[in-house]
Amino acid sequence: MNPVMQFCSNILAKYLTKTVANYKPFSVHRWSILESVMQPGDVLLVEGDHRISSAIKYLTQSTWSHAAFYVGDITKYGGTAPESGEENENTYLIEADLETGVIAVPLSKYTRYNIRICRPVNLTDEDLTRLCTFMVDGMGMEYDLKNIVDLARYLLPQPPVPRRWRRRMLALGSGDPTRAVCSSLIAQAFQSIKYPILPDRLSCAVDDSMAREILHIRHHSLFTPRDFDVSPYFEVIKPELAMNFDYQSIDWQQHTAQFTQTGIPELDAGSCEVNPTKRL
Repeated sequence: MNPVMQFCSNILAKYLTKTVANYKPFSVHRWSILESVMQPGDVLLVEGDHRISSAIKYLTQSTWSHAAFYVGDITKYGGTAPESGEENENTYLIEADLETGVIAVPLSKYTRYNIRICRPVNLTDEDLTRLCTFMVDGMGMEYDLKNIVDLARYLLPQPPVPRRWRRRMLALGSGDPTRAVCSSLIAQAFQSIKYPILPDRLSCAVDDSMAREILHIRHHSLFTPRDFDVSPYFEVIKPELAMNFDYQSIDWQQHTAQFTQTGIPELDAGSCEVNPTKRL
């Protein structure tokens, strides 16, 4: 890439990775819970809070805009642990960042985000080691910034793109094997051990255009974070449920509601009290 294009790409990357103010975390998990639940090989899907996130979510028709791969103790697979934000933390994710490329980040980075854990099943110890080693070996690769148009299209929060072309729009790029995006690198890792992400063929396609789209999805550059969520070969793990969730142990609060003239109930914050009928 010539210096001018590289400069423009870097400026766009910085703009697109700025956070937005209207992000709402609905499901936040403590680091200790995530650390107990996560296993090497898990794919962590994230609803991002960057400017680029809204465009990716729109194009993929999904909640998830980013994917990261959990390796846990990175030193087991030949990697070097970076400086962690949490004391004594030794649980790491491998991800592709728009500005810094493929790096290892502590699991605690995503404790305040809406996330989903997708887990491959019945992996042999040998394949799990190969899978994690593939991801660790990818550290240091640069994010694919070669095509300036690929970044410019994300300036529109909802690009005016027909449904049949949305996935292909995400796949544009240089195709340079030394560069990567988040979900395509993870897809390559699973393909290296011949673990499926989506079935080769849908038995019941919506229409001809959708059927053609699925046939093209086999190439790693066409995978998106959403594909791990809808895949029949990945188990969705809910951290709270995995920690022996007991609904009867919840302390519910009772609110006294006063109806306004518009008919909308207005909660009286001063009348909030703990329900004494259930407390364990």
